[in-house]
Amino acid sequence: VNAMALQDYQEATERHQFIDNQRKDLVESETKLRQTLQEMEDFARIAFMTAFEEIRTNFIKVFRSLFTAEDTADLVLSDPDNPLESKIEIVARPKGKRPLTIDQLSGGEKTLTATSLLFALYLRKPAPFCIFDEVDAPLDDANTEKFNNIIREFSKDSQFIIVTHNKRTMTSTDIMYGVTMIQQGVSTIVPVDLRELE
Repeated sequence: VNAMALQDYQEATERHQFIDNQRKDLVESETKLRQTLQEMEDFARIAFMTAFEEIRTNFIKVFRSLFTAEDTADLVLSDPDNPLESKIEIVARPKGKRPLTIDQLSGGEKTLTATSLLFALYLRKPAPFCIFDEVDAPLDDANTEKFNNIIREFSKDSQFIIVTHNKRTMTSTDIMYGVTMIQQGVSTIVPVDLRELE
């Protein structure tokens, strides 16, 4: 007869209860964590889809204002069932063209499409100022005029700083800043307020 059997049994029972309680806590925590993750994913999905649809609508509208009303553009999710992991494809079809990808557009068409997307994002959450660096470089005269028109339209609500060498863009600005070097090694900024010349 093992005289210590009862004591060993009680210790084993206490240990078993402790481990069982710990297991229950872990299972409960896992369930709560999974619920929280699901709630976060549901919220993120709704927030993303709301933003995506708004940006998509803005993109189509701005694209048509830069091209024509007959031109088509869209933002498409490659995996609509899993939008948070899906790639976003830019579809742009100027009149008379049927490109399969954006890479098949000309440099000017790519620039105007990218500008459309930038302004679609801007319309979702406007910024007090925007900086464009040589955005108009690949544009011909007609497309430069379209670019300048949309900048003029949006400049009612925001300030635009444009780094450019394009004469058409320069003449459509309010204030132009040039950098000159009167003295060797010393740069000087020269502002010209074109509004005063009107």
